[in-house]
Amino acid sequence: MNPRGLGVVPLTLRLLALLIASLLLPGCPSNEPELAQPPQSETAESAAEALSEGLLSSVHMGDPAATTQLLEGFYGLEQGVWRWTARKFSVALQPPAGSGQDTQLEFKFTLPEAVIGRLKAVTITARVNGADIGSETYDQPGDQVFAKTVPANALRGDGAMKVEFELDKALPPGEADKRELGVVAISVALK
Repeated sequence: MNPRGLGVVPLTLRLLALLIASLLLPGCPSNEPELAQPPQSETAESAAEALSEGLLSSVHMGDPAATTQLLEGFYGLEQGVWRWTARKFSVALQPPAGSGQDTQLEFKFTLPEAVIGRLKAVTITARVNGADIGSETYDQPGDQVFAKTVPANALRGDGAMKVEFELDKALPPGEADKRELGVVAISVALK
């Protein structure tokens, strides 16, 4: 026991446990609860076309230059690296050089243990320019990669490709966090 009466160790341990819990719980409120928005006065469909000049084929959530390519369903940047998604989210990407052939779509994300604990499994479906390119089900927490081949015919036209993702389910808004929470996005790329 501390000579001052209260044990320093128990208080320190409680504070440490509270800090760890706040970092690990997916439902903790964010300082940025708003969805990332495309440029003002543009719809998600027209934003992809307007962005075609200077568009990247790989979007890292922490890259401020790539924010304009996040069309819908992405929340504010957290810890300078990642963003929560809603159940439906989309990005605009530039096809890689030589995209007259099949291309690989790669979405890197994290599936928090608390999400899997409540939802048991999450299925992600992706579309490129409206063409369905496949689904994948994830039932384990941790870092994940959704990788699918995008047929050359889905990469039609010049400029931006609209890449849409849809989860079969997400955590609904709750008391601690008023957002619908899907997965933790790290990056999206056409390779």
